[in-house]
Amino acid sequence: MTTLFGWGPMFDCPSPSPFVMKSDIQLQMLGVDFDRAIADLEAVSKHKAPYVEDDGQIIQDSNFIRAHFEKKLGRSLNDGLTPREQALSWALERMAEGHLNAVMAGERWMNESNFRKGPASFFMGAPEPMRETVIRETLDTMRQTRWQSGIGRHSHDEQLQLAGFDLAAIAAQLGDRLFLLGDEPTVADASVSAVLISCATPYFDTPLVEMVHAHANLPGYIRRMRESYLPEGVWPELQMA
Repeated sequence: MTTLFGWGPMFDCPSPSPFVMKSDIQLQMLGVDFDRAIADLEAVSKHKAPYVEDDGQIIQDSNFIRAHFEKKLGRSLNDGLTPREQALSWALERMAEGHLNAVMAGERWMNESNFRKGPASFFMGAPEPMRETVIRETLDTMRQTRWQSGIGRHSHDEQLQLAGFDLAAIAAQLGDRLFLLGDEPTVADASVSAVLISCATPYFDTPLVEMVHAHANLPGYIRRMRESYLPEGVWPELQMA
């Protein structure tokens, strides 16, 4: 029995986490039969999702989830790709997850109005007398982490400019293809589409939405990936409090 732990629809996205969407897509690409369940971050050592329970074994982090099942099944999501395509796929993943995702997260967490209508709901389980303290401490930690990583040292306009570079690169790679490497989705599509979905949700007030739609080929690409891999009604309902 295999269970993917994460979260389902929220913020007009199939999941509030692009990494949960990524693992969901990659498990389907690998042909794994799995269930979905709401994550309990206190139950796992890394305190983040996604994670998978596979025959009693806990595997944490989307990259290690993929590696676990590739080893178990004896096949890879790189199968059929040339070494050059494999390198390009990994570079696209790392750009989307490590760079564009950082800007997207800042739009949700570092913007007060976006935070209050979105990520603040994650703290509803905290006792009300200490909820604001927990929120403040979490945001302070995030600001420090973003400063140390470098992204937080840039102005808001500069962060968006960097995101624009990423979006232009993705759009250029996609071109007139249906997917990033051709007419069929491949491994990089899981990561890149998940981050694009997160950037393009109209739920939040952010220039990223218009920046995504400024590239004529990206909205259709997002729609194709959602229709192929991220249907509604497959996740249990999340109880916020």
